[in-house]
Amino acid sequence: MSYDFNSIEAKWQKYWAEKGTFKAENTSEKPKYYVLDMFPYPSGAGLHVGHPLGYIASDIYARYKRHKGFNVLHPQGYDSFGLPAEQYAIQTGQHPAITTKENIARYREQLDTIGFSFDWSREVKTSDPKFYKWTQWIFIELFNSWYDKNEDTAKAITDLETIFALEGNTTVNAVSDEDIVPFTAEEWNNFTTKEKEAILLKYRLTYLAETEVNWCPQLGTVLANDEIVNGVSERGGYPVIRKKMTQWSMRISAYAERLLQGLQTIDWTDSLKESQRNWIGKSVGASVTFNVQDHDEVIEVFTTRPDTIFGVTFMTLAPEHELVQKITTSAQKSAIEEYIEATAKRSERERMADVKTISGVFTGAYAEHPFTKEPVPIWIGDYVLAGYGTGAVMAVPCGDQRDYDFAKHFDIPIINIFEGVDISEEAFADKEKTIIANSDFLNGLKYKKATKTAIYELEKINQGQGKTNYRLRDAVFSRQRYWGEPFPVYYVDGMPQMIDIAHLPITLPEVEKYLPTETGEPPLGRADMWAWDTEENKVVSNDKIDHKTIFPLELNTMPGWAGSSWYLFRYMDADNDTEFASKEALQYWQNVDLYIGGNEHATGHLLYSRFWTKFLKDRKYLSVEEPFKKLINQGMILGTSAIVYRISGSNRYVSKALKDQYETEELRVDVSLINNSDELDTEALKSWQPQFNTAEFELEEGKYIVGREVEKMSKRWYNVVNPDGICEQYGADSLRLYEMFLGPLEQAKPWNTAGITGVHSFLKKLWKLYHDGENFSVSDIKPTKENLKTLHKTIKKVEEDIENFSFNTSVSTFMIAVNELTAQKCSSREILELLVVLISPYAPHIAEELWNKLGHKESVSTVSFPVFEEKHLVESAKQYPISFNGKTRFTLELSLELSKEEIEKTVMAHEKTQQQLNGREPKKIIVVPGKIVNIVG
Repeated sequence: MSYDFNSIEAKWQKYWAEKGTFKAENTSEKPKYYVLDMFPYPSGAGLHVGHPLGYIASDIYARYKRHKGFNVLHPQGYDSFGLPAEQYAIQTGQHPAITTKENIARYREQLDTIGFSFDWSREVKTSDPKFYKWTQWIFIELFNSWYDKNEDTAKAITDLETIFALEGNTTVNAVSDEDIVPFTAEEWNNFTTKEKEAILLKYRLTYLAETEVNWCPQLGTVLANDEIVNGVSERGGYPVIRKKMTQWSMRISAYAERLLQGLQTIDWTDSLKESQRNWIGKSVGASVTFNVQDHDEVIEVFTTRPDTIFGVTFMTLAPEHELVQKITTSAQKSAIEEYIEATAKRSERERMADVKTISGVFTGAYAEHPFTKEPVPIWIGDYVLAGYGTGAVMAVPCGDQRDYDFAKHFDIPIINIFEGVDISEEAFADKEKTIIANSDFLNGLKYKKATKTAIYELEKINQGQGKTNYRLRDAVFSRQRYWGEPFPVYYVDGMPQMIDIAHLPITLPEVEKYLPTETGEPPLGRADMWAWDTEENKVVSNDKIDHKTIFPLELNTMPGWAGSSWYLFRYMDADNDTEFASKEALQYWQNVDLYIGGNEHATGHLLYSRFWTKFLKDRKYLSVEEPFKKLINQGMILGTSAIVYRISGSNRYVSKALKDQYETEELRVDVSLINNSDELDTEALKSWQPQFNTAEFELEEGKYIVGREVEKMSKRWYNVVNPDGICEQYGADSLRLYEMFLGPLEQAKPWNTAGITGVHSFLKKLWKLYHDGENFSVSDIKPTKENLKTLHKTIKKVEEDIENFSFNTSVSTFMIAVNELTAQKCSSREILELLVVLISPYAPHIAEELWNKLGHKESVSTVSFPVFEEKHLVESAKQYPISFNGKTRFTLELSLELSKEEIEKTVMAHEKTQQQLNGREPKKIIVVPGKIVNIVG
């Protein structure tokens, strides 16, 4: 009977769907285990073979955990808000909801084809109002909360209002805006409602503020740092500039220390933890204030080395610093403005990464040194960022490479405060010979004492204090887009008001176009029905706005990370209409036991999700501090691009071996036009793109051979391999096994379609092991010792591999086992039943079919995992080398239970021994049980 994988896989995928085989229960006597993948954004291109890698790994582990007796939650959904759908809507006029729905249907079809054991009854989509109702609710909870630094927790804003009414704000130790003005209880109680709301906004965990943002004019929206690559937008490659805008922000900085400490409690890779530590950027030092000469202003700087303050010879402000315009002299105004304009075109990442370019402009103003009272020139430079620290640095050229380079470039004096250390240009090029040379001062007691002394002296003159600083900045939460979660916010007299949860969700209105308005408002500014009626509690027409009972709604939408920051908890109770998840479900599932996804989310999604989880714990909605216990970053499956060589200035293309004879340009072409011998179908290429219609080809031996390059699998390089074709030609089980077989889960590895034939042949051999020609052939015959040994060494190895996420070596183990059992002509049910269970997490379709053929009615996924028995690996016999005068003449298998005397007697009685001795009596017989027998003649 042939292995008809297409019909087998379709049969069991239908069975799983109809029976709800993988549906998890929220109450069970079994221990729980929650396996989650970073959910996909449903793009129009669908999946390529690189996408399922992590899904296959998590699916193997989820299936394994079910076999081990766990109640497994393994859900899936879609991160379905996002810029690509909106860009497509702008180009075509089609509503993003329509394309998103089509793309989700395509993804679901592909995912089902690969045979994942997802609990689809819990599917979520971030663009579904039933889901984002609770994203809006979390936003409101953040708005209605403040952070108490004394108790290190978030609290209800009503608690803060009570304190203000009784005590004022002088005793409050909160995370807040910097410009907090002290007031008494009496003053608070006399403030107007608007004045109170303005003050509270400075304390809320989500707040409105004017901030520096990454603005992309072509996309008409603000971008996060991780949405910018090399100074341009990741989507479309458009220029990005820095500008100030009033935006919603999240006070994630309140959680900086807890985010840092929490890394010690979770099982993540060291590299990922280090990425978050660096992003949070904890520094211990001092805050120092410099008075600005001839101005009633001060410049605050943070430094980890207050003891170097006598080495300060200039100050540098970020070009965006609020004091720049106030203190710049008229003579320097033009140069300053020109520099600011140029800086606005560079992203923060570009400025941070550029350590070679030295640029800056003198403001013409001077600060006063806190101790010497000497004038300190104030410059601006784009290597200082407004959002990091205070946006200002005190420059100590003798102690910092960048300050030194800046000072040398602009001929600014350098004061050497490190006695006995050479700071000549030649010496300074080697840091180890300069600053670190005086390690006794830098790292020893002198340094520590000097730092304490500096802080003490600064505090005495009221121009500084000890401080712990974090690089982590509050997260901008506004996007000037249409396709995102609407804010549940309306405005009364310019102040934000929250819509009650009873009236959520606030859904997206219809708009004529998905572009910003002509006056620069976000796309929601085009909506006709986008005002809030506070009496009817519903969205009404804009022309009804009277600022009495009907008010304008927020025009921005939330960023993509809003829904992804909490979606893991929605899976626990996805159909709940009254709360984001029930207390019972949250208490049972707690958090994710295993999370698999890409490391590109290290400082975005993963950080924000940790922040929201801690906040929800503070407000008693969760009982856990961390969302993901264990996290694995799967490696990337690389594509093998196909390259053709065009002779420069022509439409002639030469085969690979001929390219060096000409000056050529490399062009990538669709890999589907190439066969396994790297031969290009030139006629198909002519039809592929218009530029190749009239192409001429210079061949080698009658063929056009392309070049090959292993790189990221991407539509851009035309090297994408569609899993649909692989499943159709080889089967989903072959795809699953091959992706695991390619190499360690966490490493990058190249895809080669030709290689899949090996694992496909293995599955056919596995199938054949259970069949005799056209007949299913499994017997109740008792297994041999060899059969049991093969089975149990396979059980041992596969279980170890799964527990260690070494899935690639399991595939090799299966191949060895099937080869051995085939050679042993094994047909024993006792062996072959357990082999089916063992391989089922990897190749579930063929396993289900064989399990069914073995006479079982239930799914193989419900069966316990085989138990390893060490006794079957214990050797009962030994192949002894039988030597004569130290030379082995033959081998003899003897029981390991024989005594030394019994071994000697058996060997001496053997006919080959008698032939070797030829009637002679041996002088000596040496027997080492379990090792050797040597007969000395």
